Amino acid sequence: MANERKSGLKASLRKYTGKALKATIKGVLFYAVYFVLWMFVAPFATMIPGLQQSIETFVAIYITLMVIGELMAGTIYQYFFGAGKAMFVILYLMLSLKGGIMGMTIENINLLIDLRLFLAIAMLLSLLGLAKSVLQAINYVNDKAELTLT
Repeated sequence: MANERKSGLKASLRKYTGKALKATIKGVLFYAVYFVLWMFVAPFATMIPGLQQSIETFVAIYITLMVIGELMAGTIYQYFFGAGKAMFVILYLMLSLKGGIMGMTIENINLLIDLRLFLAIAMLLSLLGLAKSVLQAINYVNDKAELTLT
């Protein structure tokens, strides 16, 4: 009885350690990609005030949701965090891009940028991610229900 409990504890510990390692690796890789891409965007960041803080906030929250979702792998919560991640991207884009039309004044020049097409495409891609998470959650619940019936 004690050996079974000990081996169950070891298997559980190994499973959670593997999940934590996978989540950490994914988070570090995502941050490395952000860091490399930021080197190309950095020269433009001086022209747009608050761009760096906005992007860093987005990346930090996105990585957090991604890591928590990976830690919850194999449970229904994994899909909740996937849906939350997709909703976060939609809401953050809406708030940071101010509906798709941005204006700024540089010296005596008024500059108006229409980003509605970019915003629509990004939101549709995020909606696909949301739909994927919802369908995966439905499939997960269906598989669990089938296991309890048999």
